[in-house]
This record gives sequence, C-alpha cells and structure tokens, in this order.
Amino acid sequence: MALTVLLDLRLKAEAVANAPAMLRDILTGTRAFDGCLGVDVLVDAEDSSHLILLERWASAEADSAYRAWRAGAGATELGSLLVSAPQVSQFEIATDI
Repeated sequence: MALTVLLDLRLKAEAVANAPAMLRDILTGTRAFDGCLGVDVLVDAEDSSHLILLERWASAEADSAYRAWRAGAGATELGSLLVSAPQVSQFEIATDI
C-alpha cells in the first residue's frame, strides 16, 4: 500500500538562504530512490524557515529502506541547517471513508 510521509523541518534563521541549494541536491537522491513516487517541498507562507516535505512512496517497505539508507550510506548534512530534529509523520490512504 502506498505511503505518504510528511517531513516537518524548522531551519535555523541563518540557513534559510542556503537551504534550497542543499535540499535540491539531497532531493535528487530521494527522488531517484527505488519506490519514491515524488517529493514536493512546501514553504510556510508566513515563515520561510518552516518547510514540509511531502513524500509519496510506493510502500512502507520502500520508505523504510530509504530511511535506513539516509541513516547510513546516504547520510547528508541537512541536520546542520535545522533548529531541531525533523518531525516525521506517515499516512496511508483511507479507502473506506
């Protein structure tokens, strides 16, 4: 079953200007990862330091494999731009509603 993941990011004030370039590089790998159906970046209209990454995955297993890769060989410096750890929420489509 497909999975939608929201990754809630809070950037350091001094990182807002440089974050788009780093995110473009990071998301190239994310979008190419097996099972990734797409990633959109949402910027808070009132606070440009608040981003939501809307990720769509073919399955929970594909998302898990991606998270494991990012924790190991695919690790990035994204954490250096953040004021706190990203908040991750996973959602499945409710087909009975």
